[in-house]
Amino acid sequence: MKKVDWIVVIAGLAVGIAAVVLTLMGNPSNMGFCIACFLRDIAGATGMHSAAKVQYVRPEIIGLVLGAFLMSLATKEFRARSGSSPAVRFVLGGFVMVGALAFLGCPLRMVLRLAGGDLNALVGLMGFIIGILLGIVFLKKGFSLKRSYDVGKGEGAVLPAVMVVLLVLFLAVPALFKFSEEGPGSMHAPVLVALVIALVVGALAQRARLCMVGGIRDAVLFQDFRLLYGFVGIFVAALVGNLITNRFSLGFTLQPIAHSAHLWNLLGMVLVGWGSVLLGGCPLRQLILAGQGNGDSAVTVFGMIVGAALSHNFGLAGNADALNEAGEVVVGGISNAGKVAVVLGLVVMLVVSLINLPKEEKA
Repeated sequence: MKKVDWIVVIAGLAVGIAAVVLTLMGNPSNMGFCIACFLRDIAGATGMHSAAKVQYVRPEIIGLVLGAFLMSLATKEFRARSGSSPAVRFVLGGFVMVGALAFLGCPLRMVLRLAGGDLNALVGLMGFIIGILLGIVFLKKGFSLKRSYDVGKGEGAVLPAVMVVLLVLFLAVPALFKFSEEGPGSMHAPVLVALVIALVVGALAQRARLCMVGGIRDAVLFQDFRLLYGFVGIFVAALVGNLITNRFSLGFTLQPIAHSAHLWNLLGMVLVGWGSVLLGGCPLRQLILAGQGNGDSAVTVFGMIVGAALSHNFGLAGNADALNEAGEVVVGGISNAGKVAVVLGLVVMLVVSLINLPKEEKA
């Protein structure tokens, strides 16, 4: 294996181990890392939505961005670029978040849920692959959101700067923010532990170009499986960790913060996979790219944050399976409004895919 392959493997193993450690330290089960869930929590903490159970300033997001930022500076890979269809990227980021919260997790959490024995994530994986394949169809036809351009370094450092300010305010003036007293938002690892772990993971992810979407996309398009090694590394490390700590539970029902409405698990992740291909990377990759100066990815991240806020303000996000008073399993899922939002997102993906194909030259 080439040296770069081992970097990807090491990064994947580190993410899987970090996820297990963060869960043991207080993060919700099967949610050591979840980009969608953690951006949603930050949106709630800053008052962008009022869902009381999912409000917390997640140091993991801050650490991922700053870790990538510092590593890119150290390796001279920081490059400020922007201008590639920013408005479209903002909208796509919003709908990727709608799909992720319908499923109750980003692609990274999908892998972690699989490693915890949650078979609903297997349904999500099927949808994720379908979405990626749909995106690849349009990539082969020439889909492009057009090129980006070199810009000032200040432009490229916007998201890292926002994260520094968020961290300072979180530590110095916590009263500015809302914090959950129950539910997933109330479950979190110690701030310093989460921040340090995320800094390391962000740096490794930057070096390895780790991307859930990129692994499957490159395998299909170029028969290049290097990024998939990271995918496998995350799964293996988290699986072994869950088995050792007795946190593995195989099945569909009553999995931690998950629902077994299979159609919407599938379609939610179709939306995530398709949108991530069009954007050029999964939610984790967008954070890392924004950390190393990509202004278009920063716009996408802001779109995801707004998408998370809208999902909870309008009741679009999924609800986990639960037990009723009689001890019977009540299957969760998403509301009718959430179903409409997911379908609308798929329509938006199709429209964006079609209008950004090369124009036929007139004879």
